[in-house]
Amino acid sequence: MNFEKTIAASLLLIFPLGFVGIWRLQKDIDVQRQALHQEQDELVLRSAKLMKVMSLEYAPLVADIYWTRAVQYYGAKHFGAETNLELLWPLLDITSTLDPNLLVAYRFGAMFLSDAPPRGAGRPDLAVELIERGIRANPEYWRLYEDLGFVYYFDMKDYRKASQAFYEGSKKPYAQIWMKVMAAKIAAEGESLSTSIFLWKNVYDTTQDLDVKQNALTHLQLLQAQQDCKQIDAKTSEYEKRYGRRPTRITQLVEADLLRGVPRDPLGFEYVLSDDGKAELNLESPLLERQVMSQPKN
Repeated sequence: MNFEKTIAASLLLIFPLGFVGIWRLQKDIDVQRQALHQEQDELVLRSAKLMKVMSLEYAPLVADIYWTRAVQYYGAKHFGAETNLELLWPLLDITSTLDPNLLVAYRFGAMFLSDAPPRGAGRPDLAVELIERGIRANPEYWRLYEDLGFVYYFDMKDYRKASQAFYEGSKKPYAQIWMKVMAAKIAAEGESLSTSIFLWKNVYDTTQDLDVKQNALTHLQLLQAQQDCKQIDAKTSEYEKRYGRRPTRITQLVEADLLRGVPRDPLGFEYVLSDDGKAELNLESPLLERQVMSQPKN
């Protein structure tokens, strides 16, 4: 009887330990299998040529799927304020390899890549590579030259290449006359407020995409605020020459008849003066947050 009790007690001890051991073994196997699947997925994901061979005549359809994945990936990262967009380029690489004529992938893909974090991947070099690939596949589509000029002008500050891109695009069929005007303007002035406003105004007037239109409007509002602040700063300098000190409030400029009233930003909020007497956006203006978001992170 004691022997049977001993056996029973041993089994009660061994079975739980055995189950624990099996659970841990299964967990290790699952982790290894998951890592293997991720490695395989990563290999397929990053191999555009392999996907091209596998897709055969269905390549354009698969390209649409990968473009949708790219948009969803970008959207999820952007919504979550994540700055790691490591898989964006492989997705766009596969998309454009599968369907070299999918123009939307070049245009919006370049925007996703070139925008500084947190809005984009902060990789204007890859944006240029993507657009140039699109130009090779679609040499007569002038809008890609416009996009290339934008990346060189705003993101890379390479005004010679920006001017060249706009000029080359101006030669293409159906290109708008402003492309040649833009090429000459950038060549003569480099970066200027009037040039930037001209570019974003054209985007706002011509795009049919509501998100792009809103993005252009935000840039136009920020540029207008920048231009307003420069004009106010000129008035504060004039005030300082007249009274020997810088004003601390914009109302002092009004009282000195240097301004007719307190200027307001495009959203209707009054500008203010900083501690050093420089004009800036009001802390209550939504444009201030957009201004901070638009500045590249070092």
